[in-house]
Amino acid sequence: MRTPENFMHTVLQFAQQNDHIRIVGMEGSRVNSNIPKDSFQDFDVTFFVDSIPHFTKDDGWLSTFGKIVMMQKPEDMELFPPVEEGYSYLILFDDYVKMDLTLLEIESLGNYLNGDSLREILLDKDGLVQQKPHASDRDYWIRKPNARVFDDCCNEFWNLTLYVVKGLCRGEILFAIDHLHLMRNELLRMLSWTVGMERGFDFSVGKNYKFLDHYLPAAVWQGLLSTYREDSYANIRTALFRCHSLFRQASHGIAEKYGYPYPIYDQNVSKYAEDMFRQYKTEAEENPIEGSEKGI
Repeated sequence: MRTPENFMHTVLQFAQQNDHIRIVGMEGSRVNSNIPKDSFQDFDVTFFVDSIPHFTKDDGWLSTFGKIVMMQKPEDMELFPPVEEGYSYLILFDDYVKMDLTLLEIESLGNYLNGDSLREILLDKDGLVQQKPHASDRDYWIRKPNARVFDDCCNEFWNLTLYVVKGLCRGEILFAIDHLHLMRNELLRMLSWTVGMERGFDFSVGKNYKFLDHYLPAAVWQGLLSTYREDSYANIRTALFRCHSLFRQASHGIAEKYGYPYPIYDQNVSKYAEDMFRQYKTEAEENPIEGSEKGI
């Protein structure tokens, strides 16, 4: 695998020699000083060009950066349409260097500079960037919830419980799992707020909460991990109640710390779940899923 310095030398040399490329920006974890460096980090690069069609008419120029073994072009897909402006290439090279390259028109420079705090300008041929941005992860810091945001998180968590219970009682395991995942996202949000409450709201716990384990008590972390066991109706039901317990503990702490009302959703929905599980003989009791029975 090429070193980061060697790879970026290739990228910048190509950009410097190509008159259609006027500015080069870099984003993401490789410009975040708070993220440990490793070989899995993508090179998130943006070329500001005078003509996107000049590049998209033929992909041959991409071989300048290495031999491509996998590539995705979101703007050229129907099933997964793009969500951002410009034209992008998500590329894995044969030495396993990964680059996410985006082409933007020069007119998009202002939106780019104002859109995210984790951005740097590496090349500016025409001096269009008067004040170069200093990359910071401040846009990704834990944000202290106000009373409304706190209530919204509680509302979403407990409302999603209704769907998990429905899936379990109906014997629709994939439906239940899908909504448990959505519910757990709100648990992760609430747990991140407890971390901010204890340590301050001036840092990030990472994309997808990937550094949350660095800050949670060991018992809470192990309890959270246990909710990811979803290979049977019984385990999903156990995970559901464990999510409830973790969320209840965390949200009570936030409410007490900041003087927010603790919503009645917990009481009402917990009663609903208990009543439904009593009323319906669930698939957890009738049809446990075992790997041997499913040919796994």
